[in-house]
Parts: sequence; structure tokens; C-alpha cells
Amino acid sequence: MGRQNKPLQETVTNQSQLSSKQESTSEVIETGYKPREPQKEIHRAMHNSRFVVAVCHRRMGKTVAAINQLIHSALKCDKNKPQFAYIAPTYGQAKRIAWEYLVEYTRPLGAQVRASELRVDFMGRRISLYGADSPDSLRGIYLDGCVIDEIGDVNPSLFNEVIRPALSDRLGWCMFIGTPKGSNHFKGLRDYALDDDNPNWDLREYKASQTKLIPEDELRDAKKAMGDNKYEQEFEISFDAPIVGSYYGEIIKDLDSKNHIRDIESENMTQKWTGWDLGMSDSTSIWVAELVGGEVRIMDYYENGGQSLDHYVGWLKEHGYEDYNHILPHDVMVRELGTGKSRHELLTDAGLKIEVAKKMSVEDGIQAVRATLPTTWFKNTSNVNKGLECLRNYRREFNEKLNVYNNKPLHDWSSHAADAFRYLCIGIDKSGNTHHTDWNKPIDDSYKNQYM
Repeated sequence: MGRQNKPLQETVTNQSQLSSKQESTSEVIETGYKPREPQKEIHRAMHNSRFVVAVCHRRMGKTVAAINQLIHSALKCDKNKPQFAYIAPTYGQAKRIAWEYLVEYTRPLGAQVRASELRVDFMGRRISLYGADSPDSLRGIYLDGCVIDEIGDVNPSLFNEVIRPALSDRLGWCMFIGTPKGSNHFKGLRDYALDDDNPNWDLREYKASQTKLIPEDELRDAKKAMGDNKYEQEFEISFDAPIVGSYYGEIIKDLDSKNHIRDIESENMTQKWTGWDLGMSDSTSIWVAELVGGEVRIMDYYENGGQSLDHYVGWLKEHGYEDYNHILPHDVMVRELGTGKSRHELLTDAGLKIEVAKKMSVEDGIQAVRATLPTTWFKNTSNVNKGLECLRNYRREFNEKLNVYNNKPLHDWSSHAADAFRYLCIGIDKSGNTHHTDWNKPIDDSYKNQYM
């Protein structure tokens, strides 16, 4: 399986060694870490490759391995003021999942613990915990090494736009770890690491049936309780299972099998629309669509954050979309304190034709998207595929205390694109220009049983 079978050169023990250029002897420090065999394999892979993707079953100890890899690398690093980072999907998850491990395993090193910053300093080295939900906290720093945990729940742009530049000048490394959640960007990373044309990358995969870390009786009981799809995803690391709780994942998978994601030429004699989700302190997303008969053809997608409205108007003009009909959420009418004008007025003053989407519950809007998707086509471009990745990952919020999915969406990196697509579907139908019926009538949701 590609470079998974490359020779492993370093034997990792429960000891970390700190070398000093000024001293001829070395100090051996016990941290209390006793890695299991799969954890040792991950450490060996990190010794041989700069970028490692580790696909791990639940309860394998991937986070413990990740924290100790950071500690080990920090001790071995001979650069000035080494900095390392552990990144979870959210800051809260980083604190809940990894903080106690970091404190526990650095205590023997005499680490100074900065709990308010989720940071430890020891021997001139620093390891910090971050949340991918606050990417600005990672901008502008340098890193000698980084772990991104549960990478399937992290915005795909984080690595290329934020982390990769932070690693560049010091030639830092990155480990991507997680358990599959459908055929998303984590699978893309897995496939990339498997490719022999990427020599700096390595792949490690660990199924529960192979590691034998969990008793077979327990696995059988788990499979019975969880069902085949969830079990295959969580314990047999299957990327084929749908994203649990996803609103649109199964429909998009069906669209892909029917070649609805393909090259599409723009047509002049079509009705042209954009659908927006306006962010205040976070991202703004825009979908670009053409309507041909009963088909919705998605031609482009754009998302950015921390930009003024002028930036998005400029993007529209640059790509020739300024004369389209622009569908925005109802809060576009709210006046801003700084200018006394609403964003509706500001966009109208910029020459855009604005349509305000009908106010509708999120649940009804999701049903509208489900009704629209089967007759939607997506242009196969990198921009549109980024938006599609968001739609695949848009899912219900999980209640960890009750171990059930709530009947409301999880707000994460995928939400803005999903909200913008929902407004697009609602707004297009409001105009009466597609195959849909009067939206004042009850929605026919008989179709949804096919995808539930």
C-alpha cells in the first residue's frame, strides 16, 4: 500500500532524549508514556516523513500519541525557541481532549503550565493547543511541528492557507489524525499520502479488527448497538459510510454517481443568480447559479472572511457576476450602527440587484434544499468542489451528554456555504422561475424518505 510498507528506522520507547551542544553527555527523561504498537508505528512514520496521515479507529490512543510526538519532537529540536501546536476542530475540544494529556506528560519535564492560554513551556520549548474554529489565532506564528486532530471536522483550507505557511521557513512537520466521517477532504488527504508521487508524505491506517486493542466481544456488541454503517466508519475506518447526521451527504453521493458533477459551459440565454450568507465577524459565502428549464446549474462558489462588502462586490465584478440577481438573507435589511445604512442599501448603492430570501425556518429551508438538489448540477472546479465539501459535511449537532443528534445544524466551517445554498434555493423558488410550485403551499417532503 504505497509508502505504508517503507522500512521503519527508529524504535520509539517511553523515553525522550534531550541533546545539548554544550555538553558531551545526554539526559534521558522518563515522561511515563508507554506507547502501544500502533502508536510506535506512527512515531516511526514521523521519523521518516515530514507529513503523516494516520487514519485510526476509535479508542486507539491517537491523541495520546499525538501529544507525545509533539513533546518528543520538541525535545529533539535544535532550532531557536521551538514552537509546536496541537489543533482540534474547536478550542473547547482541544481543552477537553488534549489538555490533561499535555500537562501530564510534560510535568516530569518541569513544564510551566499556562492554563489560560492552553500552553506549556519547558526547556526553552513551547507547545500550545488551538481550535481550528479560530484560525486567526494561528496566523503569523511559526511552527516546528503541528498535529491536526479529527481533520475531517476541520475546514479544508486551514492547512494550505494557515498551517503550511507557518511551517515553511523552519521546515516543520505536520501530522493529520482522525477517524473517517464519510468521503470528505480527510479521504482526499489519505489518498494523497498513499500516492508514491508525494515522497514527503506517509499513510498509516489502523482498523480495530487488526490492532486487537479492543476485545472481540466488545466489538461485536458495539456493531450490534451502532449498526453496520456507523461501526464500519468508527472501528473499521471506512470512508464509504455516509457522514453521520449529514443533511445532504447521501443526495450528493447520488448526484456524483449520476455524473451531476462535471464540466458545464455557461449559457448566455439563462437566468442567473447568486445566493449569499453574510458573515459579520466570520465568513461570507456566495454561490453562483444558472437556471435552465427545471435545472439549477452551480457555476461558481466563493468564501472569504474579515472583508468589507466592497471586497465581495469587487469579486462579482471581476468575474462578470455583478448583473445577476443576488439573493440575500433577511438580515441584510438590518442597519449598521457605524453607517446608519443597511447592507441592502450599501449593496444596492454599489449597483447590485438584491432579492431578499423569504423568511423561513431552517428546517423548512433544509427541506427546500433537499427538494432542489436532485435536479441540480455542479460545475467541476476547485471553487465549486470546496462548496460541495461544505454541503457534504453540513450535519446535525451531536449532544455528547445524551449521545443523540439534536434537531438543529451544527455551526462549524461548513455552515456558511450551507446557509448560502439554502437562501439560493429559497430565493430562486420565491421568484417563480424554476420547476417548483408555490412556496406558500406545504412542501411535499415525500422524497426525503429516500435519503433519511
